[in-house]
Amino acid sequence: MDAVSAHEIDTATGQDAPAELSSERVKDIFSHIAKKYERFNAISSFGAYKAWLAGMARQAPIEAHHDVLDIAGGTGDVTFTMARAKKPAHIQCTDLVPEMLDVARMHYRDGASHGVPVDFEVVDAQNIPYPDASYDVITMAYGIRNMPKREQALSEMFRVLKPGGALVCLEFSTPPNTIWRALYGFYLKHLIPFWGGLITGDREGFVYLSSSIKAFPNQEGLAKLMREAGFANVTWKNYTGGIAAVHVAVKPE
Repeated sequence: MDAVSAHEIDTATGQDAPAELSSERVKDIFSHIAKKYERFNAISSFGAYKAWLAGMARQAPIEAHHDVLDIAGGTGDVTFTMARAKKPAHIQCTDLVPEMLDVARMHYRDGASHGVPVDFEVVDAQNIPYPDASYDVITMAYGIRNMPKREQALSEMFRVLKPGGALVCLEFSTPPNTIWRALYGFYLKHLIPFWGGLITGDREGFVYLSSSIKAFPNQEGLAKLMREAGFANVTWKNYTGGIAAVHVAVKPE
């Protein structure tokens, strides 16, 4: 096993652990909450997630002729945001959890892509089943945090991007302001499980999600992982005081 694929963690703690522990937990949680996931996002973020998605679209260097790969595409929020805002030639929407993609397919049938062709496939981003240099841009929201083999996942994304292509990643992050960070910590510990339990009935699943956010690297930590995978020109922009951040990383020509 090479150095890239060897490092496996428990995504709830950031500590070394077999990858299967986190992968099975993530599949179990999201398969159960798939139909209520969008409602949870809207309520728990007080609507802010829409602004984060809009910011992600503004930062994404997607052009009309591009083929886009959406990693951890879930119920299609990012896919359909990019379809409406950027009108690429095609989007491949992928996720680890079939039940999440079932919701995305329903939205697609209802016209959510505004005419942009979208295909859907169950994919583990730690082993992407596509050829080298297949995609112009990769998008990913709330995905890398739930992957126990993050270095391998980023290496795979780097591999399937065309030279000059970009990875655009929206993820929960660390507010730089001390007071705001403390308030956010209280919100994660108490309100995320509360809202999750109330909306989906799965409080424990959202205890995990809260823990995974707290254990995730900060903005610079994620940028470092991207650079180590080979990406260059890694930048990020904070949203809502750093609760979320959008990183953009480029595969060198």
